[in-house]
Formats: sequence, C-alpha cells, structure tokens
Amino acid sequence: MRLTRRELMGSAAAAAAATILPVGRARAQTPTIKLGVLTDLSGPYKDLGGPVAVDCARLAVADYAAAKGIAVEIVQADHQNKPDVGAEIARKWFDQEGVDVVLDVPNSGVSLAIAGVAKEKNKIFMADGPATSNLTGAKCNANTIHWVYDTWMLAHSTGGALVKSGGESWYFITADYEFGKALQRDTTGFVTGAGGKVVGASQYPFPGTTDFSSYLLQAQSSGAKVIGLANAGLDTVNSIKQAKEFGITQTVAGLLVFISDVHALGLETAGGLVISETFYWDLNDRTRAFSDRLAAKVPGKRATMDQAGVYASALHYLKTVADMGVVAAKADGAATVARMKAIPTDDDCFGAGTIREDGRKIHPCYLFQVKTPAESKGPWDYYKLLATVPADEAFRPLKDGGCPLIKT
Repeated sequence: MRLTRRELMGSAAAAAAATILPVGRARAQTPTIKLGVLTDLSGPYKDLGGPVAVDCARLAVADYAAAKGIAVEIVQADHQNKPDVGAEIARKWFDQEGVDVVLDVPNSGVSLAIAGVAKEKNKIFMADGPATSNLTGAKCNANTIHWVYDTWMLAHSTGGALVKSGGESWYFITADYEFGKALQRDTTGFVTGAGGKVVGASQYPFPGTTDFSSYLLQAQSSGAKVIGLANAGLDTVNSIKQAKEFGITQTVAGLLVFISDVHALGLETAGGLVISETFYWDLNDRTRAFSDRLAAKVPGKRATMDQAGVYASALHYLKTVADMGVVAAKADGAATVARMKAIPTDDDCFGAGTIREDGRKIHPCYLFQVKTPAESKGPWDYYKLLATVPADEAFRPLKDGGCPLIKT
C-alpha cells in the first residue's frame, strides 16, 4: 500500500507530537496531564508569583510525575490582573488546549473569575496566589481548592497580634478590588471584635498606583495607631518605603507581606515588621530541602509562600492522579477534587495537612518578625519566629464561612 504525500506528512507530525512514555509502557498511549500556570508575569505580583511559580510547578513534576510514569505538560500565561483576560485564557485552555488544572492566579478578582470557569467546564482550579476568603465562603465550589493563605487567616494572625500589642485604632490603605476589600473587611472584624476601632480608610485604584503619599498623609493625620496596608506585592513595597521617607511614626502594618517584598525593601527598611506566612524557606529541614532543589533551577532566589503553594498543590494533584489513574482524573474535575480532599496532604513546603469540604487547605500559620541587618546572618536570612498558629486554629471555622457545599 502506497501512502500519499499528505498521509506521510500527517504521520510524521503525529510522531513528533507523541508523548514519550516510560520504558515498558510505550504502547500504552496514556493521555498527558496538562497543567496551566496562570500568573502575573509583568505586573505588581510578578515577584511573589510569576516565573518562579512556573519553575515550582516544573519541580513538582520532576519530583514526582516522572517516577510514576505520568506524562505532564505545563503551559503558562499572564492574566495581566484583569478578570476578563484571565477568564478568557482559562476558557481557551480548557476548551481548546486540553488543560486539566489551572494553578496560582495571584489576584483575587481574577481568581473568582477562574473559579467560575473551572466549575462551568468541570475542570480544576488550585488557588495558590489569591487571598480572598470568599473562595471558601459564599463563592466556594466543588472544583476549587484554596491552598496557601487567605484574608481571614492574615487578619486573625497579623491583625490580631497587633491589636493585642496595643494597636486599637486603625486606618486602612486599601487596593480597590476584591482582595483589598476582603482583607480590610476581615481585619476590621478582628479589630472591632477585640474592642478596637477603625477611624478611616482610603481606597486607591488598582493596578497602576505607585504614589501613595496622599493616602499615607491622610492616615497620618487620622491619629490612628496602626496604618493597615490592605495590599500586596509592589504596592506594599512602595507604601512601606514612602511611609519611611515621610517619617511616619505610626505602626505600618503590612497585612500581606511576602519574602520577596522584604528582599526588595532591604532589612534597613523592613527590619522589625511583624508578618504572617505559611511557608519560610529556613523553617525546618524539609523546607530547606525543597529550597535547595529549587535553587538549582533558579539560583539566588527563595520561594514565596505563593510559589511554594504552586509546588505543593501540583504535587498533591499528581499524587491524586496516580491514585485515580490518568484517564479517570482527566474525565471529571469535581470527582478529582473530591479525591484530593479525601487524601491527606504531605509535602516539603507545608508538611502534613488536609483539605476541608469547603476547599480550604489546612496547615499552620507562622507569625514572624523581620530581622534587623545586625540579626541577619546572610542572604535571605530574614525571619525570626514569634508564634505558631496551629492548623486547626489558623483558618476561619468551617461553620462560619457560608460555603454552599456545607450542609448544615
């Protein structure tokens, strides 16, 4: 039988695109798992998510998938901090490109849009980067897991600690979108619940604001003991820098601060800040082991808790795929998420943990103080541990979230 030129070209293209399977399984034709890292590659959240988040997904694949014979492809895209852009990318990934899971998404507004698309398409969203506690509250769904931190946790840990230490009056400087509003709301609940008060707030346009002088001066003139920064990433860095330049003496509370922010600020400026994180590269032997493996791929970097979350969530998903089988895991996103909730989590970044019925990943939260230059022993030696909030206390109680998945 003679093949036409078109048939020959088609066969060659198919061979070039075929997945290379482990030895002994070359005939199995197992489908490929496809992970999509949707992150901020060019904006204010680039350093806390961005390219290193993609590297963390690749590390999870290298650490687990190859040994289990699971073929995995990773794609990446920039959501530009625009919900419509993020939703369009996710829909195209799911409909046309065979993506099974979207990871990261460091923007709460974009994340809520992605959660909706994942539910509509019965795919999976691993929310590593966003903070809004609404993802496991009124907006929860059976296709989304919220992995790393949230606004309730941050308010409970950092906000609660500052109120206890005498910060009973607050003024907020808030990014005017879902994340900033949720963080201000949740922190206000803890401040007023402890007998404190909020004397005022300023909301600024996000993204695009770089000059925070007018908001800082309003906060200074309010007389509040604490200026609460309900923002993140480059906005937090600029706010803290400008507060120091203006000689503001009130406590400036970075309610969501990443190690990348501390690195950008320098210890001369950031030293003494009290912050909450769920991951720190130098916390224990396991976090150091992960960080050493990542450093081989991205020299001179240490992962943020967002980036560590991409690794850990991708790893747990791949473990679930191995448990269910690739075909079954790809067939039904909600069923795969249900299995992920049933299997205990364990990884080098967050240790042992669980995933609740509302999709909230549960692990400890750590209250740190940023070291001064004199206290630091070298590059990235930035934190000293003040307190550990146990996993069963770190996040909002299940009964208080209002998640429609929870039957009362």
